[in-house]
Amino acid sequence: MNLTRPFQRTTALFNRPSVIAQSSPIRLRQPILRYYASMPSPTVKLNSGHQMPLVGFGLWKVNNDTCADQVYNAIKTGYRLFDGACDYGNEVESGQGVARAIKDGIVKREDLFLVSKLWNSFHDHDQVEPICKKQLKDWGIDYFDLYIVHFPISLKYVDPSERYPPGFTYDGKHVVEGNATIQETWQAMEKLQQKGMAKSIGISNFNSQLIMDLLRYAKIAPATLQIEHHPYLTQEGLVKYAQSKGIAITAYSSFGPQSFLELDIKQAKDTPLLMDHDTVKKIAEKHSKTPAQVLLRWATQRDIAVIPKSNNQGRLAQNLDVTGWDLGEDELDAVSGLNKSLRFNDPVNYGVPLPIFV
Repeated sequence: MNLTRPFQRTTALFNRPSVIAQSSPIRLRQPILRYYASMPSPTVKLNSGHQMPLVGFGLWKVNNDTCADQVYNAIKTGYRLFDGACDYGNEVESGQGVARAIKDGIVKREDLFLVSKLWNSFHDHDQVEPICKKQLKDWGIDYFDLYIVHFPISLKYVDPSERYPPGFTYDGKHVVEGNATIQETWQAMEKLQQKGMAKSIGISNFNSQLIMDLLRYAKIAPATLQIEHHPYLTQEGLVKYAQSKGIAITAYSSFGPQSFLELDIKQAKDTPLLMDHDTVKKIAEKHSKTPAQVLLRWATQRDIAVIPKSNNQGRLAQNLDVTGWDLGEDELDAVSGLNKSLRFNDPVNYGVPLPIFV
């Protein structure tokens, strides 16, 4: 894994590197699903009061040379949520696709729900706002609909003028931890929402204990929690806890090992593909749907948002069609029964000595 840009698509081989005072209680609102004619996907109402589409387009591993066109075509197909990040290295191109769609009159900015993430190297309180401003400039927009803490990891600051995105390393070789606490980072995130730079703020890759702690001092509760979530990693306890606190869940890597094969992750190569699993295939045949649609509906039917991606126009449309039909309770249980607690997106799997999930 090239740790300077670990989550970018590449055809190269991957090299591995040699008690805070409690504030007033927060009033939390449960997410409520609603359908809106102006939204191609049903939406979930976040605890911030804003509506988030239940189905979006994920920008992880989208090539720079095709990204603008993919975003543009996805908007034409009906996608309104786009999930990006500093670390994906394609925010400029993503913004170009958005700008083209707006210029052509396909959508207005307010029709879109644009998401980005704070990378680990910018967790220091005084670095959060400047990097968010840079990311907004890269996208060519004035605000993010949702801005997320990508990992509960603080790394030593890397000046964007020296290397951007910086990845997991400080100097291109060594992983150097930073000193920022999650409380320090979250308080800076709250200021982004207060200033209108982000309409909602959220977290990603946090466990229940970290959420419990964050809610003790947060003035603004996280609106969303983004996690790896698929039938091989259901994380039922975490999902139930977050939803009980009014935090909406977004699933990434909904197809399990398939997303990680090109990253040379051993666990992914050694694991049968979910789309080839007999349980998933039989359910798909019964409903005249694809295995991918079954995997996505398994999530959305349980009020979990999904962010798949595809280069294929037909699959783009199919991936949107994962809300207007239902699986039976026995089918939901059968898919959930595939759980192996098998995680693929772990920094340790990329050679990063930060075991945050143990």
